[in-house]
Amino acid sequence: MDAFLTSAALVALAEIGDKTQLLSFVLAARLRKPGAIILGIFVATLLNHALAGSVGVWLAALISPPLLPWVTGLLFIGFGLWALHPDSLDDDPRLHRAGAFVTSAIVFFIAEMGDKTQLATVVLGARFEALAPVVLGTTLGMLAANIPAVLVGEALAQKPMSRAASRRSWPNGKCAPTSATFAHAAPRWSTTRSMSPARPTCQR
Repeated sequence: MDAFLTSAALVALAEIGDKTQLLSFVLAARLRKPGAIILGIFVATLLNHALAGSVGVWLAALISPPLLPWVTGLLFIGFGLWALHPDSLDDDPRLHRAGAFVTSAIVFFIAEMGDKTQLATVVLGARFEALAPVVLGTTLGMLAANIPAVLVGEALAQKPMSRAASRRSWPNGKCAPTSATFAHAAPRWSTTRSMSPARPTCQR
């Protein structure tokens, strides 16, 4: 239980501001399928961290027991310093025709390679020498940090566009009339002119 809780807490904290959390936000805003995205993140994280945890357990078997606490301690210190530096998402994720789940799983798995949360899983596997609790804990920590990012990205993508971005034009370049335009375009009577509706205008 100690390995599970420690792994979950450490990875959840490390994932805040990480590039994979930013990736979750971008995927949600572009794909607009939060359920499939979250499932893809879960599968990608489980596979990636199972590999990383296995490497950690294997390294623990190679390092002598007296040296192992020192090695893992130094690695944790280096990992903590690295976590203080926020990541950035350099490129837009490549969308695959197979759908949101496949896109999320592939893109997230690749982005997690060499990431600090993957390296943290290696260190945790070496520290506790228990593969299942570590992998389950790190996966839970990743989901705890990335599910809110997916939900926020989906919510922001549903926001209506601003008035300037949503303004449409007719083919002749004039602004398309809205319901408010028609409401104010009632016929005007004059003693000298015939009835003529008001022309729709744009609010600039």
